[in-house]
Amino acid sequence: MTAMTPGSNIPLPVARVTVDVTAPVRLDVSGLLLTADGKVRSDDDFIFYNQATGPGVTYRSGGGAAPDAIVVDTAAVPPGIEKIVVTASPDAEGQTFQGIEPTATIRNADDNSVLATFTPPQLGTETALVIVEVYLRNGAWKARAVGQGYANGLAGIATDFGVSVEEPAPAPVQTPVAPPAPAMQPSVAPPAPTLATPPAPAAPPAAPPAPAPGAGKINLDKGRVSLQKNQTVSLVKGGAPLLSQVKMGLGWEPAYRGKDIDLDASVIAYGPQRNHIDSCYFGKLSIVNGAIKHSGDNLTGEGGGDDEVITVDLGRLPQEVTGLVFTVNSFSGQKFTEVAKAYCRLLDAATGEELVRFDLTNAESQTGVMMAKLIKQFSGEWDMTAMGDFVKSRTVRGMVKPAAQSL
Repeated sequence: MTAMTPGSNIPLPVARVTVDVTAPVRLDVSGLLLTADGKVRSDDDFIFYNQATGPGVTYRSGGGAAPDAIVVDTAAVPPGIEKIVVTASPDAEGQTFQGIEPTATIRNADDNSVLATFTPPQLGTETALVIVEVYLRNGAWKARAVGQGYANGLAGIATDFGVSVEEPAPAPVQTPVAPPAPAMQPSVAPPAPTLATPPAPAAPPAAPPAPAPGAGKINLDKGRVSLQKNQTVSLVKGGAPLLSQVKMGLGWEPAYRGKDIDLDASVIAYGPQRNHIDSCYFGKLSIVNGAIKHSGDNLTGEGGGDDEVITVDLGRLPQEVTGLVFTVNSFSGQKFTEVAKAYCRLLDAATGEELVRFDLTNAESQTGVMMAKLIKQFSGEWDMTAMGDFVKSRTVRGMVKPAAQSL
């Protein structure tokens, strides 16, 4: 197996390959068949969830239990098509790739063996990516890691490669992640037939900020990880997924030595379709057959250390649990502007070692906050992402829907 970097390529030893793309959130994956001039011949060459088959190229839905993928049968690709680009964009409207690095895996479509993987580095405000391309060079098919980012979503990519949408799309604002290969230079698209059901165009930001520093996904090999909002850490240590008991400690103090503040920490468990499985909180201290347990209610927030602790046995979680969102609510109605030093931290339950910490550095006049989420990857390990997203809700019940939308 080859771990690819932007611009690198590999020869394809088989005629049929699958490119699947995973991330901590749901992704829309699509493929475009391009001629030598880098354009589709017609909208029939845009393969996506609503047009799943084309000549030699097929979209395959994972149904939430597996990653969505594009399958390329190079022997069936028609003459004149020299490249198939594989794109990915977050399913949630307005979601960027900040902190949710995707990984493309190129597989032998016949036996599912892995040929190569690619995780684009330094992602920021991009809302869509050309992540990998399968291309013909001197009579042989190859695959190249690309990582070209677009700030105006899948509509920007479609327009760039000659697909028109029903509503006029603005000129694409691109945020290159790495210099694309020479054959990938985008250009203004000529008029082309209209898609029957196109992806909706998104307005690009006026001045997108620079991509966040760092490359790839952080793991636990170098000790404790301190996260900032929207950053992600893979719960892998020494090359092995962390599947033992962990504790999520949540703490807070009254702002400016004010009156006691009663906050309630909870965790909401979801399945692969963002379906709500159960919630663990002060009124229900154990869920999913004891794999998740709550320490009980802290009524004041006073004192050092964690105010409430939720223990999760990652190895005992039922198969259907693929996402956990940790929340804090103020049942009494006090706002988070009255809270100081709110944080969450993940600890090894056996040793007490602090693995990951996220300090909430801003506050909004709301009664609920989504602190962090744990997402199970298709490879089996769990990722933790710092959130810090405020919600108007005094109870965990009111957090179920917005937390589902965050997955």
